[in-house]
Amino acid sequence: MNRKVSSILTMLLVLSLVFSISCKDETASPQNLAFETLTNYLVENNMDISDILASWIVPAENVVDHESDYYIIDIRGVDDYNTGHITGAVNSTLGNILTTAEGSDGKPILVVCYTGQGAGHGVCALRLSGYPDAQVLKWGMSGWNGAFDGWTDNVGNAAVGNANWTTTNSIVSVEDFDSPELVVTADEEDGAAILTERVAAMLAGGFQGITNASVLENPSGYFINNYWSSDDVDIYGNIVGAYRVNPLTIAGEEIYNLDPSKTVVTYCWTGQTSSVVTAYLTVLGYDAKSLKFGANGMIYENLLTHKWSASPDYGYVE
Repeated sequence: MNRKVSSILTMLLVLSLVFSISCKDETASPQNLAFETLTNYLVENNMDISDILASWIVPAENVVDHESDYYIIDIRGVDDYNTGHITGAVNSTLGNILTTAEGSDGKPILVVCYTGQGAGHGVCALRLSGYPDAQVLKWGMSGWNGAFDGWTDNVGNAAVGNANWTTTNSIVSVEDFDSPELVVTADEEDGAAILTERVAAMLAGGFQGITNASVLENPSGYFINNYWSSDDVDIYGNIVGAYRVNPLTIAGEEIYNLDPSKTVVTYCWTGQTSSVVTAYLTVLGYDAKSLKFGANGMIYENLLTHKWSASPDYGYVE
């Protein structure tokens, strides 16, 4: 074989290797295959965030005299449950809520906690686990019977006059970020298995809340999402440095407007909606927190709506 032919063959071999490597790169698994598999599975099975937040909460007055229509799971501490609970309610914990739900016998599940916040994590888990009609009791036991009021002592005006609350709309413009690094032991191409694993991890981690004092002291240390409408931000203002990612869905790709390198703090009016959102984000792999008591703990005196007020004793307890 002459030198010219040998050179041509060598060049062809190099080109073949380059082409082979290039093709492998194009067909290689994405860096975060588990996240892609999970999010695709959620959207395909009608479990996007917007689906989970459809009719997810019910006020006490709608439940009174219809308690037996629900399978009521009370996730308060056993001593508080024994002090008084809704007739027919079964006591459980957030961590065991899926096991307890197996006794629902087809009834819609109503999750009850102290203030309606912790229950949001439970309802998110249930709706992602085959119980799409599970609901939170609005305001928790606080809204059921005044003897269990956990709200009145927690409303306040921590943000009024605070340097890290602006009374004008100064929401930061959204930008795109990468997805969180989702590490799972399940098959990275099995969406159902990944979801089961991630819901279990979320429940095992417990309620993920954060105080307004922590956030107002150092807002730049978090990715803060104001879960209001733009009109509401115009009326009340916002935490300095906050974004407003609402709507927040996978299908609409707004999920990529959240920064996974920071703790994502969601705040709403009462901490109830933000609890559901926080639980969902935790399932997706974000480090997420719900701002406890929401705007009711920050600008209570200024609120025109979504404001806690001690309710009549709608329901009896046993």
